[in-house]
Amino acid sequence: MALGSFPVKLEHRVAWGEMDAFGHVNNANYLRWFESVRIAYFEKIAVSTSAGDASPWVPILARATVDFRKPVTYPDAVTLEATVMKLGNTSFTMGYRATSAALGLAAEGEGIVVVLDGAGQKLVLPDELRRAIEVLEG
Repeated sequence: MALGSFPVKLEHRVAWGEMDAFGHVNNANYLRWFESVRIAYFEKIAVSTSAGDASPWVPILARATVDFRKPVTYPDAVTLEATVMKLGNTSFTMGYRATSAALGLAAEGEGIVVVLDGAGQKLVLPDELRRAIEVLEG
């Protein structure tokens, strides 16, 4: 199994309103960007992204980190990438990258996703989820 291949990518044009008073993209936007590419990853592996779905389990973000490398500014474009780096018993660790067209690697992050049942209790990762991740990661 080859985890960490960054198989999901999104292109994003930086909006003027994403910048802050210091003239660069505000740090909170990176978490939104990583959320967008995480959801795109979930859609590729057919994970429920809607509360109304009848899935017996849901993925919940338990932890998120961002390491900022270079300050992105408008009117740049960034490529957002997501991968699964590690599969645990009740969780998996995702890796993210934001690469600026103008500057190169701008930020990296990680997210720990926990799988919960309908009552909000942790579940062992479902076999179909493990298989879907393994197939996507190649």
